Amino acid sequence: MNQINKLSHNTKLRNTIYSEAGIGILGNCFLLLFHILRLIRGQKPRLTDLPIAVLALIHLLMLIVMSLVATDILMPWRRWSDTTCKVIISLYRFFRSLSLCASSLLSILQAITLSPRTSCLAKFKCQSAHYMLGCLLFLSALSASISSHLVSYVTATPNSTSSSLIYLTESCSLTLMSYSVRHTFYILLTVRDVIFVGLLALSSGYMVIFLCRHKKQSQHLHSTSLSLKSSPEQRATRTILYLMSFFVVMYTVDSCMAYLRINGDPMLYCISILIGHSYATASPLLVLSAEKSIINIFKSMYGRAVNMLLLKNG
Repeated sequence: MNQINKLSHNTKLRNTIYSEAGIGILGNCFLLLFHILRLIRGQKPRLTDLPIAVLALIHLLMLIVMSLVATDILMPWRRWSDTTCKVIISLYRFFRSLSLCASSLLSILQAITLSPRTSCLAKFKCQSAHYMLGCLLFLSALSASISSHLVSYVTATPNSTSSSLIYLTESCSLTLMSYSVRHTFYILLTVRDVIFVGLLALSSGYMVIFLCRHKKQSQHLHSTSLSLKSSPEQRATRTILYLMSFFVVMYTVDSCMAYLRINGDPMLYCISILIGHSYATASPLLVLSAEKSIINIFKSMYGRAVNMLLLKNG
């Protein structure tokens, strides 16, 4: 209990968590706005536009729910009821599951987009966008069903302390599971993570290999040498490597910490929150940094706003 009280007075930890959530919420809002502006301007949608927008929406909602969880840990105001605990924790896990599924699908769709016409993946180009949302809902429902029984172990923390409860938030606790249930649960989650992260890694590796081969062929055909200015292929390769490598590393670290925090250490839980949501915070910034057209869109918006102000003042 003393450690929990220390967390509520830890200003640095609170500012760090809320800063991460704030940056992530703003970044995902800008990414959603960017795709909405592309749609309004009548630009032809790319195969990956829909999954990127969906991923940004998922991360936006996930960070909002994470902020609620962090608030109940760091700045508890009033106790949540048993129903509220079950709903908040369920949404928290559901959006994390959606993030994993959407990231894997995004990587696969990017691989399909880059595949040449002679590739066996080319036949999926016309169908991928239409079935992406249905596939995402199916995979997320399947993934969420693995941990659905966890909700029955979530309960509102009673006023009296109990050694049979594991700390989740100031209002919510997790009742102890039996050895067999706990290890079956983590085995299923590990299998799920290996499948989705494996698909993500394979599709990302395919994209990197394809782009490297394309770059070498272009240099050979045009007899060009390496220039100081990076080619679009090089920039795309770096973006893919940064984004997917960062996801794999952060998700692996977070999965390891999820197993360690079974003891219910509140400080470890807060650190896990920071690590587990770093991808949701950084991913929109990485995607936006690779979109050169976003600079032109916001420049045009800024120019129109300046012209309107000048006309109004004039």
